[in-house]
Amino acid sequence: MTGWIRRPPLAAAGFAVIVVGLSLLGLRRVGALEPLELATYDWYMRLRLFEPAPDPRLMLVSITEQDIGRYGWPLSDGVLAQALELLVRDRPRAVGLDIYRDVRVSPGSDRLDRVLTSDRRIVAVMKFGDGQSTGVAPPGVLKSTDQVGFNDILVDPGGTVRRGLLFLDDGATTTYSFALRLALLYLRPAGIIPQPDANDPGQLRLGRTTIRPLGPNDGPYVDADARGYQFLLDFKGGRTLLPSVSLTDLLAGRIEPQMVRDNIVLVGVGAESVKDDFYTPYSRGLRAGQQMAGVAVHAHIVSQLLRMAMDGAKPTETAAGWQEVSWILLWSAVGGLVGLGVRSPWRFSLAAGGGLVGLGLLDFLAFGRGWWLPLVPPAMGWLASAALVTAYVSSLERKQRAALMQLFSRHVSKEVAATIWQQRDQFLDGRRPRSQQLVVTALFTDLTGFTTVSEKLPPEALMEWLNEYMDAMARQVSTQGGVIRQYAGDSIVVVFGVPIARRTDAEIAQDATKAVTCALAMERTLLELNHRWQADHRPTTGMRIGIFTGPVVAGSLGSAERSEYVVVGDTVNTASRLESFDKDLFPPDPMTRPCRILIGETTRRYLGEQFETEPVGQVSLKGKERTVAIYRVLGRARSRADAVGQGGPR
Repeated sequence: MTGWIRRPPLAAAGFAVIVVGLSLLGLRRVGALEPLELATYDWYMRLRLFEPAPDPRLMLVSITEQDIGRYGWPLSDGVLAQALELLVRDRPRAVGLDIYRDVRVSPGSDRLDRVLTSDRRIVAVMKFGDGQSTGVAPPGVLKSTDQVGFNDILVDPGGTVRRGLLFLDDGATTTYSFALRLALLYLRPAGIIPQPDANDPGQLRLGRTTIRPLGPNDGPYVDADARGYQFLLDFKGGRTLLPSVSLTDLLAGRIEPQMVRDNIVLVGVGAESVKDDFYTPYSRGLRAGQQMAGVAVHAHIVSQLLRMAMDGAKPTETAAGWQEVSWILLWSAVGGLVGLGVRSPWRFSLAAGGGLVGLGLLDFLAFGRGWWLPLVPPAMGWLASAALVTAYVSSLERKQRAALMQLFSRHVSKEVAATIWQQRDQFLDGRRPRSQQLVVTALFTDLTGFTTVSEKLPPEALMEWLNEYMDAMARQVSTQGGVIRQYAGDSIVVVFGVPIARRTDAEIAQDATKAVTCALAMERTLLELNHRWQADHRPTTGMRIGIFTGPVVAGSLGSAERSEYVVVGDTVNTASRLESFDKDLFPPDPMTRPCRILIGETTRRYLGEQFETEPVGQVSLKGKERTVAIYRVLGRARSRADAVGQGGPR
């Protein structure tokens, strides 16, 4: 011990830093610091200054104590059936039922079965379970369908929810989570499905964001249960994530249809007596009102998935293992340097406090940018190193340190189970969607004069111009429920009527109406773009659209490893020919009428009198032996516009 005291201060400081750093890494590795680091995560959550407004795409039907007093518990199948019927009537994109129905609760069980099986937008829950639990089965009528998702919620030590789940598997079958099922139903009109990341097929890409799976030792976690596909929840929106109505208000008809239309509705329990509550990073202590209902937790997960897919929001990331080790050792080293250079107690206190504030600020700024860096270990390393070195050098002369701290080699984290990309079509034949014959309405668009535009603009400006156009058109397609099958240069291929087969003429007519409504909306949108582009001294353009209704064959095309849902047939070819027919006929005027819309006779018959059209003639299209009667769409029929607006597509 005496020999160690006589060593130069720098060497002693280095030794102290290494001891402190290794001690902290050891404590961290055995999980001793995990509770403090998780509490820091919660603290950062609550410190966020700017929270987004409640997600307008979500609504919660909460079963309150008053509802239970009125309808009893468990709710009968008849009450649930009535609630679901009222919700689907207002045309939501998805309805999630976060109430177990592994056993029938009379009366009304047959009615509930009919509701569940007749509307594919309804998703019910099951419990996946684990080695200590057998789980809870889904409703019998939905077993082995894509209308079921597990509602298991990951709870960290201490009872707080910080992680979300996308998939779980039992070694034979991969199961989707309840929240992911609902999010995918909402994203379906935009053509967004889970798929492997192009750079790393072991990671999942959803829309605009790649979601890296959370490993068992990522961040402060130590040997965490990393089964399935996990990611960190951001809980943006806090406690005010979405509007909530009671079951009684729903059944009494006291909610506005616009709260439901085109949104995701989650039905679950908010009553305290049912004990479906969880602590979140927003919970503070054990006081009343600190917990969040399980259905609200699922709503947070859904909201985050939508933001990742549609807005490009990134899930919170953790640094690689070697980066965290370096960060902890760095702050321990800086603390040691402070101990070498500071002598007076008040300066030491000022330096130590300033260092903690700086570390906290850096970590908080990184957290705001989506990175969760360690705070507790480097803070402890900073203080402990500074205190130890100061205590040592106070009894010796200051000398410059004589050794450098040894850094650790790069640490490689364990890999977690790879994600499986599954086809989601409801009609499966083994592992692939079964081919179907459908009646659809195909819509083709193409820009006029795109070659001229591309010659005028540099590549960066051209891509910005084209992306602005594509984004605006895609929003109109999404609004009308179409599926974008392909972007080809400046062209867009849209199909109305997939993947669910249309069984009646009324359903086929609705698709045709939506297609023409979409085309007119595209024209209005392009007119707005052209005026804006002209004001910004950017090129303007026109557009041609061809629409045709008829039979196609839809199915999976490709290899077992990578396949795509495709739609082929003469209907698709005819729509393409209508778009390109006689390009000098009715040339679009970018500043007055920028779009020429041609439709086939079959589409016009399904439209009835809703739109104003004029015949073009019986013509021979390129590659077609038989002539086709085509019409030009001029707009909605003025005399019936109001009536169409009441019951037609929006």
